[in-house]
Amino acid sequence: MNALDIFFNLDVLARAFPILLRGLGMTLLLGAVAIVAGTLLGIGLALTRLFAARPLRLLATGYIDVMRAMPVLVVLILIYYALPFAGVVLSSFAAAAIALSLVLGAYTAEVMRAGIQAVPKGQFEASSALGLGFWRMMQKVILPQAMRIVIPPHASNCVSIIKDTSLASVVAMSDLLKQATDAQALFANPTPLLGAALIYVAILWPLVRLTGWLETRFARAYAR
Repeated sequence: MNALDIFFNLDVLARAFPILLRGLGMTLLLGAVAIVAGTLLGIGLALTRLFAARPLRLLATGYIDVMRAMPVLVVLILIYYALPFAGVVLSSFAAAAIALSLVLGAYTAEVMRAGIQAVPKGQFEASSALGLGFWRMMQKVILPQAMRIVIPPHASNCVSIIKDTSLASVVAMSDLLKQATDAQALFANPTPLLGAALIYVAILWPLVRLTGWLETRFARAYAR
């Protein structure tokens, strides 16, 4: 048996492909949930850190620092394996979604904070002069300007979170990597693992290029 039959057996790949697609669906769903929840959490944390009362600002800062310092895998294991001792039992999908959202929220908060602080102070003053309330000012004036600054780094963080969905296999969630591992055991051949790797590249490489294009585009826009 040659190396091609071992590592890229087309017959094994064809039989494993439906299994991999099921895992891909779970991976994409997990990534979408984590990105939406993490983005909303990050915006809330950024606003809390910048504008809330001092005790809340300190809590937000502590949360952000801890989550950025802690590996995603550790957060996931704590949620899935430690919380049951407190009577909180979560499914593997829920645990993975919460862990990824909590971590992405911390990174998003820092990116959003930098974006909001980059908005000229005159915009805040003009909004107050027009009689806009805080939330109205954020919605109509500040956040739209901050988002133009935030989009490139936030897109990069989202790509990283999609890659980190592979960690969900540790808690037996049927994501792409878990399905590939099961298929490899079923067919006694590593081809499904290589197939999963190629699927990750096919999905993430365009996103990586997109983030690079966004960074270049926005850098040129601000250089004008």
